[in-house]
Amino acid sequence: MSIPLIACCIAAAGGALSAQQAGWQPSPGHEQILIWPGAAPGARAGPDSETATTHTGLVAGKPWNYVQHVSRPTITVYAPQGNNTGAAVVVFPGGGYQILAIDLEGTEVCDWLTSRGITCVLLKYRVPHSGPSWQRDCNCYINPKPQPALEDAQRALGIVRQRAAEWHIDPHKVGVLGFSAGGHLVAAISNDYRKRLYPAVDSADQQSARPDFAVAIYPGHLWMPGKKQYAFNPDIHVTPETPPTFLLQAETDTIDNVNQALVYYVALKDAGVPVEMHLYRDGGHAFGLRRTKDPITEWPQLVEKWLGTIGIIPLLLQPQ
Repeated sequence: MSIPLIACCIAAAGGALSAQQAGWQPSPGHEQILIWPGAAPGARAGPDSETATTHTGLVAGKPWNYVQHVSRPTITVYAPQGNNTGAAVVVFPGGGYQILAIDLEGTEVCDWLTSRGITCVLLKYRVPHSGPSWQRDCNCYINPKPQPALEDAQRALGIVRQRAAEWHIDPHKVGVLGFSAGGHLVAAISNDYRKRLYPAVDSADQQSARPDFAVAIYPGHLWMPGKKQYAFNPDIHVTPETPPTFLLQAETDTIDNVNQALVYYVALKDAGVPVEMHLYRDGGHAFGLRRTKDPITEWPQLVEKWLGTIGIIPLLLQPQ
């Protein structure tokens, strides 16, 4: 996409960067699980160079953290608090396929989901160069085939279903939720799940990688600017088997134009896929779950109601 800027979240937030730390670790009591038993497919030899950094540019009055140079992707499982609905959501943080906004669009999402009785599985997928994106290191647009981030997503969905009994998850209620580039990854895994993009590793790869539902928040890389107004990304092949989808975007989003959600909505409707879309006048980009003056930041309540209407969680568990 035409985003010759720094990664989406950085561009939206602005501000200075604090000192880097070696790698990201979840809060105490949560374990990161490597999703590949050995090196990830196509991994380059060399030491792990992952770093975690606090960005002092404020979102809703608070700084946020991001991870970069991820070569050893992981999942971190957050169990529901109190009642367990059996539903699970694999979360894809955004960051332009260059970084991962690990708290703003990751752990804070898990805090919300687990408070609603939903297991959250946070995927720390490979970046950079892992999906269609403008990469600042080469000042170029790339579209890798296969996409490492999509390989990680396929693998993660298989692991969740393989370990569903252990994690008290209903394997028929496993969805995905992503932001910005993670929103693109939501669309990619929703439509490219039938065949693994990598040689099977173990029995987890015999499990279905199809999400049962999908939520894309200010998604990117779905609209192809420079062509006709509603040119949809030709790499996304929507079919009637694409899972029910929820879309949300602001018309003031200057990082991922509102057409990103519009073209995907049209493709889903044309295929007969159940889809719910919410467009707001204001809100911009990269706000995650943090409440601001803009009504768009009340979107988690809309998702909860939608999950109830499609039978993923009981409607009675939603706030009145």
